Amino acid sequence: MNLRPLIAASTLAVCIGMPTFALAEADASLDLVGPLADYKIYVAEHVQTLVEDTGGLVAAIKAGDLARAQTLYAPTRMSYEAIEPIAELFSDLDAAIDARADDFEKAEADPSFTGFHRLEYGLWHTASVDGLDPFADQLLADVKDLQQRINALTFPPETVVGGAAALMEEVAASKISGEEDRYSHTDLWDFQANADGSYKIFELVKPLLADSDPEFVAKVDENFQTVSDTLAKYKSGAGYQTYDKLSDTDRNVLSAAVNTLAEDLSTLRGKLGLS
Repeated sequence: MNLRPLIAASTLAVCIGMPTFALAEADASLDLVGPLADYKIYVAEHVQTLVEDTGGLVAAIKAGDLARAQTLYAPTRMSYEAIEPIAELFSDLDAAIDARADDFEKAEADPSFTGFHRLEYGLWHTASVDGLDPFADQLLADVKDLQQRINALTFPPETVVGGAAALMEEVAASKISGEEDRYSHTDLWDFQANADGSYKIFELVKPLLADSDPEFVAKVDENFQTVSDTLAKYKSGAGYQTYDKLSDTDRNVLSAAVNTLAEDLSTLRGKLGLS
């Protein structure tokens, strides 16, 4: 059954009786019905992969296989990083899954410090799986909870469209320093996932701008390619070099590319008639 006409009809019904100033945004929301439906499928697929991959990471930890757990850590996180604009709507789960040690009073020693980065701390800083079982179990429970909540969520158009910029702005504002994956230095996997998630949003709304603003579309496509080409320089096997191997010059070049892209994407909501 094709639900898109039903969603559109429902949205149109809400628009009846709206004041004039609200009609433009309502029209924009109607244009986004198809892209939003496609984006929800994208997110659902990624959160399913997240659950499956987290299960594999947990199994490696429980088996005492430090090397395998280290190998699985960064690829597992990529599914979460790609859908962060939606995952962050559930602030309690986002804190449990993705908070850093400095978000807690006792840093790494704080019992409230859980999630990916608590596992990362054990896997690299202490280089041991000892004591990680409870944190691994909690992470798996949390990503399963996230999946259930996302499946029941109606995606806000402004959050989805704004997410294209938000993903790249976060890289530019904080992640470029290397503070995210400070123990494993697997930051480049995160950057790639953020760029992938951002591009998916842009790709879905691009047809709405192709006729009205082709120069903008071409410019953003070119800037995404620049970020992709820059990241590709640091590929190693199936993944990436560790971020600590990059020089200050490397980081500055990457930062400039990400900032340029983030600035353009920050105008996307306005171009699509969203506040």
